[in-house]
Amino acid sequence: MSALPQEGWLVPRGGRAHLVLLPDHPGPYTVEDWLALPETEERVELIDGSFVVSPAPATDHALCAQRLVRILLDAAPDDVEVVEAANVQVGEEGFIPDVVVGRAEPIARGSVVLGADDVLMVVEIVGPGNGKRDYVVKPPSYAEAGVPVFMRVESHGRGVRPLVEVFRERDGKYEPLAEARAGRSLSVAEPFPIEFEPAALAGARRPR
Repeated sequence: MSALPQEGWLVPRGGRAHLVLLPDHPGPYTVEDWLALPETEERVELIDGSFVVSPAPATDHALCAQRLVRILLDAAPDDVEVVEAANVQVGEEGFIPDVVVGRAEPIARGSVVLGADDVLMVVEIVGPGNGKRDYVVKPPSYAEAGVPVFMRVESHGRGVRPLVEVFRERDGKYEPLAEARAGRSLSVAEPFPIEFEPAALAGARRPR
């Protein structure tokens, strides 16, 4: 990830670099500035008053998110939807979690940004280069905003992977709820009953 310069940044479009101008003002960027940005293929998040851009995730990262969405949708009640990469306002910051589990009504009506009170769980999939963001930067902000459940998937690194960790919010902080690695089953009751094997999130598709 990288911070965006004040004057603008180059976004590849159709093989050509297109300069996107950023709002010009002396102070930190706001959620309003973030929502006014043009659509791009990159993910642009508002973190501590600065815009941070990340390229499209690698295919294994995208596959993990896609499989997790299917698992969560199968378990979710009818008044809950599960989507990838939705804009979520978290206090004065704007995040784009890899997966968002939220109330069906605001998601189905096409909200540009979801508030923390619309969200039941966010999922961040840790990839090369974004570990600090997913371990240090984002979780406290999600918890302070009252997002009930935070799930983190670590598919790289030492030990048996994938590793899935689940935390629940208590008094503005997250406390561990459950964790499981490939070879074991993860089972939680929040935000609704969910059970799956982390191994299903990575590697070749298993035969049915």
